[in-house]
Amino acid sequence: MTALKLGRVRPMTAADVAPVHALEKALFPTDAWPEQMFRDELGQAQTRHYLVAEDATGVIIAYAGLMAVAPIADIQTIAVVPEREGQGIGSQLLTMMIVEARERRMNDLMLEVRSDNPRAQALYERYGFEQINVRPRYYRDGADALVMRLPLVEGKISPW
Repeated sequence: MTALKLGRVRPMTAADVAPVHALEKALFPTDAWPEQMFRDELGQAQTRHYLVAEDATGVIIAYAGLMAVAPIADIQTIAVVPEREGQGIGSQLLTMMIVEARERRMNDLMLEVRSDNPRAQALYERYGFEQINVRPRYYRDGADALVMRLPLVEGKISPW
């Protein structure tokens, strides 16, 4: 577990799926993952790494997930409740995803971010992610996804 301002970050468990899914539906009403998808992700521990951030009372306020299939890792999700944005929680989760990808010896870390989410884009850029592609109309509401990459190993870059 890692200390968090007024809480902690810990591995996501099956018991967390229902509250995480409730947050998912509230935060991403048009693009929410089905609850079973979170369960399926947790069932693939060899290639997945999911975390939750809790406040001081134990309420989940953020979550993040990583898929790592050599040589590339992909941030599947990062979400923070709006009332806790700007407090460094997303940055802490992103840092932990980068560390995990490096520990798993991945060459690159990829992610998709909404083209209409400049705050998230700025966060990823601060950590060295660069936009490498666009997925037109990727999200259900028609928004584009920007594909971003962070090289993790000098001289070893994916063909994207």
